[in-house]
Amino acid sequence: MPSRKSKGQKRKARREPTKRELVYKDDGQEYAVVTKMLGNGRCELQCLDGVQRLGNIRGKLKHKVWIKLSDHVLVGLREFQDDKCDIIHKYTQEEVRNLRCYGEIADNEEVEEEEDQTFDFDDI
Repeated sequence: MPSRKSKGQKRKARREPTKRELVYKDDGQEYAVVTKMLGNGRCELQCLDGVQRLGNIRGKLKHKVWIKLSDHVLVGLREFQDDKCDIIHKYTQEEVRNLRCYGEIADNEEVEEEEDQTFDFDDI
């Protein structure tokens, strides 16, 4: 019977979360909130300038950063297509709080979400 070369489970080096530099928007960029995941690296975004856009997750972020519903992201706008954009950075909750403190994102932002239809069975 072959002997096991490893004597138990090896512990992987734990990565401690490092504080990264806060990324602000530049010209041609906008803050947005993910409202719907569409698949194939695409999602529906509500940009904070009031426009609903289709966002494409950049190849550099695709398998390294997982983007989910109601995440705050930084998008790069396209000059030739106003209804499409590219997601270039995802913010953590702490970074979103810092952006709100610095006045970059409004505190009372309203994200339009699809309302579920409710039925009143007493009327039937």
